[in-house]
Amino acid sequence: MTSANRWREALHGAAPQIGMWIASGNAYTAEICAGSGVDWLMLDQEHVPNDLRSTLAQLQAVAAYPVEVLVRPASGDPVVIKQLLDIGVTNLIVPMVESAEEAAALVAATRYPPNGIRGVGSALARASHWNRISDYLNTADDSISLTVQVESVAGLDAVKAIALTPGVDAVFIGPADLAASMGHLGRPQIPMVVNAVEQAISDIVACDTAAGVNAFDETIARRYMAAGARFVLVGADVTILARGSEALAQRYHDSEDASSKTSI
Repeated sequence: MTSANRWREALHGAAPQIGMWIASGNAYTAEICAGSGVDWLMLDQEHVPNDLRSTLAQLQAVAAYPVEVLVRPASGDPVVIKQLLDIGVTNLIVPMVESAEEAAALVAATRYPPNGIRGVGSALARASHWNRISDYLNTADDSISLTVQVESVAGLDAVKAIALTPGVDAVFIGPADLAASMGHLGRPQIPMVVNAVEQAISDIVACDTAAGVNAFDETIARRYMAAGARFVLVGADVTILARGSEALAQRYHDSEDASSKTSI
């Protein structure tokens, strides 16, 4: 028997779910982060060098850890969604959704007929354990969660209709693209954008749908959680490595500079 979707249940739990972006495209790094204590990971295909095989390797690497995993394809192409579901993805987060019609089409891509358009290939699929899950075809629809990502002014205008779309479990706000759409490229932390994100969170929550957001600045992340965000991406593997390695190098360069000045 297949189990209920744990991520969907977690979104309605007592505490916000704290997540990390996995952008390295590397199963080893994904496994390190899976054991960190974060509640969820987002394996990205939109902005990082991930394909179907590297995503599969990461799913396998983190499977033994008590962490929920969302996978973000580069687009809402139903062929790509079908492939991800067949390799065992149970939680999708799809970018650049701007209307209820687009959201409904994504729901259909995650459902078998007659409720949707997902192609039937469970005998070949990791998702069904190669048909070792005897009832997979009958229970798969309920075992998959769908999060849609709103990250434009057009998406904000339709956010309530998107959040109310049957089959949409959560709406995730992308502040970086939203800031660009609002005419503030590279400035997702300015008050105008932060206020727009907070309003969107409020609108989503009012529809009894879980709201999520990306916020690497802790003060802003906590502000979004206070506004009602149920899941927040608070960091990324590659940015932690980049900033951490820079800080490490700088400490030693600073000590060398101080030493050379003392010896003069």
